[in-house]
Amino acid sequence: MANYANLPAPSPEAGLSRYLQEIRKFPLLEPEEEYMLAKRWVEQEDKEAAHKMVTSHLRLAAKIAMGYRGYGLPQAEVISEANVGLMQAVKRFDPEKGFRLATYAMWWIRASIQEYILRSWSLVKLGTTSAQKKLFFNLRKAKSRIGALEEGDLRPEHVHKIATDLGVTEAEVISMNRRLSGGDASLNATVGSEGEGTMQWQDWLEDESADQAGDYEERDELEARRAMLVQAM
Repeated sequence: MANYANLPAPSPEAGLSRYLQEIRKFPLLEPEEEYMLAKRWVEQEDKEAAHKMVTSHLRLAAKIAMGYRGYGLPQAEVISEANVGLMQAVKRFDPEKGFRLATYAMWWIRASIQEYILRSWSLVKLGTTSAQKKLFFNLRKAKSRIGALEEGDLRPEHVHKIATDLGVTEAEVISMNRRLSGGDASLNATVGSEGEGTMQWQDWLEDESADQAGDYEERDELEARRAMLVQAM
């Protein structure tokens, strides 16, 4: 596999904006070029081909990583973990399946980030149930849906509504909300130095249609089906 040390590395604070500018220099791949590079990697383990596939998708990894801000972890580390997921996707990508690498890589990138968050954010001390994971990744969306946008503790009626909708206890909602409150960087902060345009953090955000909670539910369901199949066999 391509050497991870040869990739541009995101660094904390000001260095992160420089990283985002650097990765924009790598050209995107046309479908035919991507297919040929993937074939070279699968058939010949061509590291240069793998490296080109990874670097051409660093922007995708960074964009998805920006959708996971606010969980109390350094954004540079989240992006680094996204890049690890991207490399795993390139390593396992089969060009004969008929879809683009970006489509396949999105799952690996999200999975890598989510596992990193659950593993590293010790303050949360989540259990392993689907309901707890759903609360962790979906609380902000649930608050927005009912108009609970103010900082601080939630109103009792909001706590009850969210607990009911997400299938968790009210105590869990209160605890998770306190841990997730605050710490978000301004979405209007400009990325890059003067003379490089007025691109803002919000321009890098993940598509709002993505549902991290749904991803976990699908994975849990898949694991359950596999377990049932193994038991049946």
